[in-house]
Amino acid sequence: MRDFTYPPIITTAKVGFRALGLRFAMAGTENIPRSGGALVAFNHISYVDFVLGGYAAQPSRRLVRFMAKRELFDHRLVGPLMRSLHHISVDRADGLGSYDEGVRYLRLGEVVGIFPEATISRSFEVKEIKTGAARMAAAAEVPLVPAVLWGTQRIKTKDHPQDFSRGKTIAISVGEPLHPAGRDPVAETAELRRRMKDLLDRTIRAYPAEEQPPGSWWLPASYGGSAPTPEEALRLDAEERRERARARAARRAGRRR
Repeated sequence: MRDFTYPPIITTAKVGFRALGLRFAMAGTENIPRSGGALVAFNHISYVDFVLGGYAAQPSRRLVRFMAKRELFDHRLVGPLMRSLHHISVDRADGLGSYDEGVRYLRLGEVVGIFPEATISRSFEVKEIKTGAARMAAAAEVPLVPAVLWGTQRIKTKDHPQDFSRGKTIAISVGEPLHPAGRDPVAETAELRRRMKDLLDRTIRAYPAEEQPPGSWWLPASYGGSAPTPEEALRLDAEERRERARARAARRAGRRR
């Protein structure tokens, strides 16, 4: 794929990272292959994960094609940029089409980034994940690489005001690849989640203590933070879905009038 936009975007992003005083703590980035297709499965804790997640592939000199919701591609300003970076539109109404496009990219030798939790985790722990990642990697016969981000939620996430103040640490940890065969996607997905949870645990524990004191809203409850528990997060997610459904119904009713 020809990339006229991606290299200058990376350069601009690095300038932005320096302006924000971001400090990167990277581990395991050698697990992203320097050639050939690979599917990288990230946890999802913020709205900027797809921006900062791509940094994981910089040591391998690879460009990550993220699978992102269709609404971003429909935006009049963001959409053309997403398409120029050759990211992959995910249409929940046409999941098979998005899946097939992801497999096509992988077979072309691209590194594809996916958020198998589908939505942001309010608890900042790894949610239940879907089998699509394991099935895609098996279909394309490429490695499935677990990866986690930490610290991105401090910049912009659900239920909290954005904070672009300087001096935050962004931790990115990449694990050893899995090689799904497709015989048991459920078991392969469970193994992916187990590895992502282990990676996240090690990353949280290695994060600078002075940046996540006990009681911090961005720290999971199980680590002494004040983030919602996974059970509370599920309830909040359900409330959000109901509110969105009510808003859609109101819009439809307004158009009928």
